[in-house]
Amino acid sequence: MKRMLLVSTIAVVVSFAVVYSFMPVGSSAQALPSSKAAVQTGDIQVLEGLLGPGDTDTDWDTVLTTSLKTSQQKDLVIDVSAEIGLLTRTLAKSKMGELDGASATAGVQFRVLIDGGTPNERIAYPGDVVFGRRTQTLTAVFQGLIEGCLTVDDEGNVIIDEECVEPEELELILRTMNANAFSFVLDDLGAGVHGVEVQARIVLANELLGTQQGEVEAEALIGKGTVSVQEVRLVKGADIILD
Repeated sequence: MKRMLLVSTIAVVVSFAVVYSFMPVGSSAQALPSSKAAVQTGDIQVLEGLLGPGDTDTDWDTVLTTSLKTSQQKDLVIDVSAEIGLLTRTLAKSKMGELDGASATAGVQFRVLIDGGTPNERIAYPGDVVFGRRTQTLTAVFQGLIEGCLTVDDEGNVIIDEECVEPEELELILRTMNANAFSFVLDDLGAGVHGVEVQARIVLANELLGTQQGEVEAEALIGKGTVSVQEVRLVKGADIILD
């Protein structure tokens, strides 16, 4: 399994915000001015290599970070957007009327961690969010390539040499890249400096079907991404509704 993680970031300052890279709460962090919003954007470039038959969930990786200082208890709205690329490849090989196939699944999940590694660590609502996912299933039932595999006996009967028959093949490859976004929420955040970490993981699941002569591969990647954090005051008593 090949894995590459490269994060390059660009800090963006808006008219009413001061943006800093993530830092632990300490003397230098306390010097951070109070602000209403923070933004970070960058080329995340998280790639999970092609996976054959099997399942894998990567660990959560922090792909974007920023920090925000609140002067009093507030709520946060965190908008996360990212390019999501998916590749699925399925190949079915069948002969003698036997079913063969493959199923490939590729996906990317995001979550937002606030004050990670501190006693106040929290996951923003609604938790894990799927930014992209695709399951591709291909099945086939073929007779097979019989050229050169036929003989005729003395009684005129046509005989097929099954060892000679070659499987017919059917292959489907899909590669997509889309930009997706989701709004996360965290209520009742106390005063102080708060680290905001956008985390992502890649989920792959592949399976061979039928005679299992086919092939299957899946790949997922994350391209460019942005996180925007806003300090807000939600409606008290009806802030967040979770099923």
